[in-house]
Amino acid sequence: MCDFTKAEIEKFHHKIAQNVARIRKAKGVSQLELSLKIGYKSCSLVGGAEAGYKKIHFNLEHLYKIAKVLEIDIKEFFK
Repeated sequence: MCDFTKAEIEKFHHKIAQNVARIRKAKGVSQLELSLKIGYKSCSLVGGAEAGYKKIHFNLEHLYKIAKVLEIDIKEFFK
């Protein structure tokens, strides 16, 4: 079994959220616009995940959809 801490996992989620925000902004897409395009009616998921609010995180399905909307390879979120 591999050892990892909660802090490491939180840092990982934060890095992904920062990359989503950076790429989204570079593409000129608002949180609301992105949310609507991935099937949500408000920006609570995107805004919450980007801000780390209440431990909201993107899952793989979210990242897949976001990558498609932003027209990038999903691996860009993990760099």
